[in-house]
Amino acid sequence: MTFCSVFLLLFLILLFSSFEQSVSVSSGSQRVILRSIIKENNQDGDFAIDLNATNFDTVLKETPAPYVIVEFFAHWCPACRNYKPQYEKVARLFNGADASHPGIILMTRVDCASTINSNLCDKFSVDHYPMLFWGPPKKFVGGGWGPNQEKSEILPIENGRTADVLLGWINKQLGSSYGLDDGKYENEHLQTNTSDPGQIAKAIYDVEEATSTAFSIILDHKMIKPETRASLIKFLQLLVAHHPSRRCRKGSADVLVNFDDLCPSSTMLVNNEEAESCSKKGAIGNYQICGKEVPRGYWMYCRGSKNDTRGFSCGLWVLLHSLSVRVEDGESNMAFRSACDFIHNFFVCEECRQHFYEMCLSVSTPFKKARDFALWLWRAHNQVNKRLIKEEASLGTGDPEFPKAIWPPKQLCSSCYLSPSKTSEENNKIDWDEDEVFKFLVSYYGKELVTLYKDNEQQGGGKTEKIVAEELVASTNAVVVPVGAALAIAVASCAFGALAYIWRSRQKNRKYKYIYSLKNI
Repeated sequence: MTFCSVFLLLFLILLFSSFEQSVSVSSGSQRVILRSIIKENNQDGDFAIDLNATNFDTVLKETPAPYVIVEFFAHWCPACRNYKPQYEKVARLFNGADASHPGIILMTRVDCASTINSNLCDKFSVDHYPMLFWGPPKKFVGGGWGPNQEKSEILPIENGRTADVLLGWINKQLGSSYGLDDGKYENEHLQTNTSDPGQIAKAIYDVEEATSTAFSIILDHKMIKPETRASLIKFLQLLVAHHPSRRCRKGSADVLVNFDDLCPSSTMLVNNEEAESCSKKGAIGNYQICGKEVPRGYWMYCRGSKNDTRGFSCGLWVLLHSLSVRVEDGESNMAFRSACDFIHNFFVCEECRQHFYEMCLSVSTPFKKARDFALWLWRAHNQVNKRLIKEEASLGTGDPEFPKAIWPPKQLCSSCYLSPSKTSEENNKIDWDEDEVFKFLVSYYGKELVTLYKDNEQQGGGKTEKIVAEELVASTNAVVVPVGAALAIAVASCAFGALAYIWRSRQKNRKYKYIYSLKNI
């Protein structure tokens, strides 16, 4: 029995079993999203994020920032009101779209005079106002602090009563030199040690940022056309099945489920209506492919030392690598074609797009193993780097802190390098142990990339999957399975098509059951 037959058999079993499942939806079960909270605060002119007992753990669990400062205050306290402008001067540097140093510290506050926060303030032994704490966000989740507590990673900030003093305390902790007059996005505090394997864990946020940015570019440039629809659908299927970010898998599924309604095909529309309906002006523009908290407006692992380096291109490469190590053998060639077609149709850098697609066209034999796809993408990335090393050196356009290099370096994977032969040295080539390279790729872009998500799940007490499942039910707007997209899926891919159709069918059934339950209340 072929892979496709086995998969279709499993698909039919899951499809029929899904109609026997019951769904219960609880209002108020969706988590509070950090991005929406930040937006509300910015509308009030504040940069520090107001938290309370209902969203404290969720926001701190979800933030990509490695550090957080929590100010416990009381709104009736005159000293707190006088301190707020000082605190905001520092918060401006780290919070918000125009932050000088985004993604490093999340500046927050909690009003202890609000009854809802009484227990939260008690957990941190708040005995005066304002009272400031510093530490890794995950240490605050479900935790607390006491004056006699030993070896706590949560530190009280004893003297931070002016902006200068508080920022000086921060600089001492980080070994940084931030100033209150720093302009937007000055990139002073970079994690330049890319040979540290732990750094890739931060790239999970960049993968989300790149996915959201790519989707936004597609809509901004009205790139969904009759000749590109199928390639976008195939890539969405790939994201639903294998995107390393849970929220992006969910968001991609939301778009896929409703695709024909959001972006009707040319058979349904005339003239320029299709381009308009498939742009940000249409209903599809209201969808966030990675959730409401993305885009954040900054990069973590992919942040360059200059504003015009790294960023989106880096994040997109990480996304492609992460997809390549997550597909199964039977999906490898479909994943390869989906990635190639996506870049060819939707990447707006013309020279880069053509160069990548030429490398795709050079592949004459279909991939049969996931290993083949992952190693081809790795070789392609190094081929691009070789070309850019020469171009950036001659033009001076590279990032001085992150020069292009053949990858991975020996510091990351010494076993990937064979002892160089005399011939290799003369030709300036590297002898690779591709078995070791593949092992490295699977580890680096597989389990290492999602380390922070695993930590968040542990901090969340195992509730993450339940929350996501509830959101999947609550968020879908699918009433019918879109015929056009379903047909394209069936033609495009056995594995991805079946997976996407299962998802769509389940959402349709859940929607009907939810509506039916409401009618019987």
